[in-house]
Amino acid sequence: MDSDDLGLFGPGSVTWKLHEEPILIVAGLRSLYLQALHPRAMAGVAQNSNYRTDAWGRLTRTADYVGTTIYGTTAEAEAAGARLRRLHARLRATDPFTGEEFRVDDPDLLRWVHVTEVESFLDTARRAGLALTDDEVDGYYTEQRRVAALVGLDPETVPSTAAEIADYYRRVRPELRMTREAAETALFLTAPPLPWKLSLPARVGLNLGPPRWAYLGIAGTAFALLPAWARRLYGGLGLPTTALSADLTVRALRLALTTLPRRWREGPMQIAAKERAARLAAAPVTG
Repeated sequence: MDSDDLGLFGPGSVTWKLHEEPILIVAGLRSLYLQALHPRAMAGVAQNSNYRTDAWGRLTRTADYVGTTIYGTTAEAEAAGARLRRLHARLRATDPFTGEEFRVDDPDLLRWVHVTEVESFLDTARRAGLALTDDEVDGYYTEQRRVAALVGLDPETVPSTAAEIADYYRRVRPELRMTREAAETALFLTAPPLPWKLSLPARVGLNLGPPRWAYLGIAGTAFALLPAWARRLYGGLGLPTTALSADLTVRALRLALTTLPRRWREGPMQIAAKERAARLAAAPVTG
């Protein structure tokens, strides 16, 4: 029964511990900056997506998908994965350098998106102050193989420890570069059009209101949290002081976010999952 199903993970998992953190909103943005540096991955998005005209809709759909895989029931997570696989199977794109057509669901591209996402979640949370042991770090990456399987990857081909993630980045870095599409995407991520309710001051003659400044601060922090080699690809200096400043900022932001009411920090799917877990924990043991 769905009422007894805790999904792919559950309250004892590292995944639930990490995704409890509202600071992961910054991590999601970090992963997008990182993903844009892969020419084929970027071409796949640019040639098949309306992200410029529906940025917030796309962001909401992505957040819903992540929430479903983390907190949904097993059936809900598997159904979300099946929908994504069907969508990807139809999509093709053209390599910007070779002119070769390729499938968007190419395992190398799916693996790049998966690794950059989970590594961004974990790195951001730890640098924001979430205490995780080395075993928990490896445990998180291993658990996330279940999510990788949902998009069609063979879990055995997905890095499952911190050492394997680091080795993966070393191997893929020669393929990365700042293309024109990557630069345009990074600029768009830094200053996207805000939803109309938040951009009202601009409608009355002001270019920057509090929501815009707040978003710029989050985007700047997400960019500064990138690995030094990624910032260098974007033309940045990659100085150690950049990373230190990002660490201090993201820690302060995490503290601020934890003061928000629960209804603002947790989505409906997360709340429902916790309620299922509480019911199971309170149920009498039979047999």
